[in-house]
Amino acid sequence: MDNANILLMLKANLEMATTSHDVYLAQLLEVAFKAIQEEGIKIEKIASEVADYEIEDIQDVNLMVMYAAYLYRKRADEGSPQMPRMLRYALNNRLFSQKMKESTDAS
Repeated sequence: MDNANILLMLKANLEMATTSHDVYLAQLLEVAFKAIQEEGIKIEKIASEVADYEIEDIQDVNLMVMYAAYLYRKRADEGSPQMPRMLRYALNNRLFSQKMKESTDAS
């Protein structure tokens, strides 16, 4: 999935119909990508002739969208600084899944 479609998914998640926040949302997606990588999860961006990049795994795309939506909502609601459990579980499950796959591939 290319970056334009990932942005559309984020806008749908946030129920936005206009393009007025697209630059900010694209930056949030990049921040989410880097934050997910800092968690130890490997997401591969593939160079694309159509867009800046593509991400093949839909689970990775979903994680980026959920994380970016969390960052957007967190900005508006300083009263709840904790990451939503749903997102924490998704990150943990993805990390554990990748680690298990690495350990079985090494065997």
